[in-house]
Amino acid sequence: MELDLTHAAADAKQDRLRVPLRDALLDSRQRWRDLVNMVGDFAFETDAEGKFTFVSPDPALGWSADALLGACAAMLATDSHAFNPFMATEPFRRRRSWLKRADGSLTCLSFAVVPLLDRDDRVVGARGVGVDVTAQDSQEAEVAAALRRAELLDHILWQMRREVLAPDMMRAALASIAFAVGAEGAAAIDPIGVGIGPVALHVEGKGIDGVLEAAAELGLSDSQDPLTAQTPDGRMLLACSSTTRFGEHIVFVLWRVAGGRAWTADDHTLISSATGIIRMVLEHEAIQREMSRQARTDPLTGLLNRRAFFEEVMRRVDRLEREGLPGTLIYTDLDNFKKLNDRKGHEIGDQALKSVAVLLRDAVRPTDLVARLGGDEFALWLDGADHMTAAERADALLKDAPARLAAYSADGCPPIGLSIGIATRPAGSDEDLEGLTRRADRAMYEVKRAGRGAWRVAAQPSFD
Repeated sequence: MELDLTHAAADAKQDRLRVPLRDALLDSRQRWRDLVNMVGDFAFETDAEGKFTFVSPDPALGWSADALLGACAAMLATDSHAFNPFMATEPFRRRRSWLKRADGSLTCLSFAVVPLLDRDDRVVGARGVGVDVTAQDSQEAEVAAALRRAELLDHILWQMRREVLAPDMMRAALASIAFAVGAEGAAAIDPIGVGIGPVALHVEGKGIDGVLEAAAELGLSDSQDPLTAQTPDGRMLLACSSTTRFGEHIVFVLWRVAGGRAWTADDHTLISSATGIIRMVLEHEAIQREMSRQARTDPLTGLLNRRAFFEEVMRRVDRLEREGLPGTLIYTDLDNFKKLNDRKGHEIGDQALKSVAVLLRDAVRPTDLVARLGGDEFALWLDGADHMTAAERADALLKDAPARLAAYSADGCPPIGLSIGIATRPAGSDEDLEGLTRRADRAMYEVKRAGRGAWRVAAQPSFD
């Protein structure tokens, strides 16, 4: 009886101790839950098989606790090859992983995890807490992408600075951009052309023939944002339209090989920035062309100037010599032009010179050369023509000139006429351009001395 009383007293004492211990454990676990919930957005424990044995809060990432407990943690993973925080074999902190939310969206968590060990130090699970850093990760990614774009654009500009001529700058820019984004090629195109369809203005890489039409279609849309398309052979296009300050509509296009990776949002942003560079180079090229044209052109009439004319004649002579063909130089000087200037002023004289320029251009083929050498002196070069053909052109000029220039003969001014000298260089001739020029000029002045308003063919030189 005494023994039973002793056991009963012991049980009562254990009961009195068990209740505070249980309450202390529950309180401790609640404090742990509270701390976890305050410092993290997702807390978990997994067993040796990688299944959830604890998750907090409820719901977590949109998943209810019932849906996660006992389920394989891999169900939250976005990539089987990516970092898996639920199978940790050693402690770590600040490791990031993208997980699937219940609604299918993704979220990025920064984890601190420790492995759970048994008495034999074998891993039997993992315990960890994660903080949602999706917004921070996106911001960091945007900053990193912006830095990459800035570095790339700096590299493109550095490559361009090494070049002087606009076409070389364009080649450097296109090659750099294509390499940076893993494109098969890059091009600047005119989507309309001069009534003949799209034209590739500059190209780097392969495959332009297969993407030209599709790129032009993208460029003709109203959108100023980058657009994508796929060609029938599977190439992936990324194009962006722009307009130069001179009103030229251009399309900058990149393309990847069939089966290549799709274009990303970062690629879209890059091509938008790069299009500004392409537009700048095209504008620079247009300015260089205009400067070159002005350097070779008479500003009043738009004809070739003396220097450009004779440089081009030299090239023509070399080609005609290889082909075994003749070429003919025609010199013409205006009759009574000084009297027109004296009586009506230089403004009317300039108008007369412009009319003569039109008259001369109309008298020859588009492939022939017409130049104003200075003052009222002009020259023509006829490719592949002998003195007989040149004489026919001279006859036509003398017949057309009175009617075409009649307006400048009013008010008592003597009529503006033409005195023409012709010199032909046969194929195989040893005569240089200077000698040919002297003969044409001399023949023209012989016409002047003989009364003007006629043409004369210079005698062939003798090299005996």
